[in-house]
Amino acid sequence: MSALVIAEHDNHQIKPATLNTVTAALACGGEVHVLVAGKDAAAAAQAASQIAGVSKVLHADAEGFAHGLAEHVAAQVLALASGYSHILFAATASGKNIAPRVAAKLDVGQISDITKVDSPDIFERPIYAGNAIATVQATDATKVITVRTTGFDAAAATGGSAAVESVTAAIANANSQFMGSEIAKNDRPELTAAKIIVSGGRALGSSEKFAEVITPLADKLGAAMGASRAAVDAGYAPNDWQVGQTGKIVAPQLYIACGISGAIQHLAGMKDSKVIVAINKDPEAPIFSVADYGLEADLFAAVPELVSKL
Repeated sequence: MSALVIAEHDNHQIKPATLNTVTAALACGGEVHVLVAGKDAAAAAQAASQIAGVSKVLHADAEGFAHGLAEHVAAQVLALASGYSHILFAATASGKNIAPRVAAKLDVGQISDITKVDSPDIFERPIYAGNAIATVQATDATKVITVRTTGFDAAAATGGSAAVESVTAAIANANSQFMGSEIAKNDRPELTAAKIIVSGGRALGSSEKFAEVITPLADKLGAAMGASRAAVDAGYAPNDWQVGQTGKIVAPQLYIACGISGAIQHLAGMKDSKVIVAINKDPEAPIFSVADYGLEADLFAAVPELVSKL
């Protein structure tokens, strides 16, 4: 019994989500191998070989893998699938794009968004926006799994000494092709990997107030900036800042929620944060039910005062 983790990378470095996925794979038992499918991605394969607990890295190199197109990566996974009992992806946009293709071609049920491994064939996953935990048993010979990365500690990025093995590239005969990308520049930490996040809600009232009140606090703390869905829908913050069930799932060391009432969809995306601080003038706001520290105050007064004290 062995597990294959599909690495997320930029052809140079391994993305942090892969480290959490390796931890989940180790919990499944047996050896853990990592697939690095890319173009001129030898550096990424070497980085994967250093991950603690990984016993082998499979490196597939081809032009079709340069941008991680799901059709091509899925074809490569399928070419290797017969040798593994578990195939694991991070539950990111990339993983959610590739895993269903693999599961469908293998004619197996996908186990999505797991947060715990109870045994090699029994897993836990949140349902109803995280209000209940389902225990799922998979009876398929090959288990295709996506991993909620906030549910598992990251494996050590160094300390391993896995062998790197080149494998024949398997490119799909697909009509899809990469046309281009627009990469947003951001000096702040990536939201899903940030240790501190400052989020704002609809109570801020405008994008100008969002920048005026939330940005100075994030600057002081070196934090990433987030927002509730209501704030994003109102145009106060960009889509990639959205935290919640329909946004990004985060679990930083410190999460500061400013003017966020705490709708169930938002709580599902941040309640695993180590320390939660809530600032809201409504004493009945649901956010206080998950907060470690709650401040019942007007955020327009409280947040600038907090910034002045830091």
